[in-house]
Amino acid sequence: MLDSIVFEQQGIPSASIVTHVFTVTGKAMARTWGLPNFKFLSMQHPIANLNDAELDERAKLITPQVVQLLLEGQQ
Repeated sequence: MLDSIVFEQQGIPSASIVTHVFTVTGKAMARTWGLPNFKFLSMQHPIANLNDAELDERAKLITPQVVQLLLEGQQ
């Protein structure tokens, strides 16, 4: 999250992805850094125990949202 926030503050498009259990934390971090409306993405938790094929499937599912966020930006 913080990397994405800093990139966006520098005018560099970015897309943060957190698992759903960290959504509240992500929102709090964005508010703390002065960006209460900061857009980021969320996917199902957990991911640590997934195998490569399962991670690939999750990535395929969220890729359209990543592209949309990068193209639309934070405005």
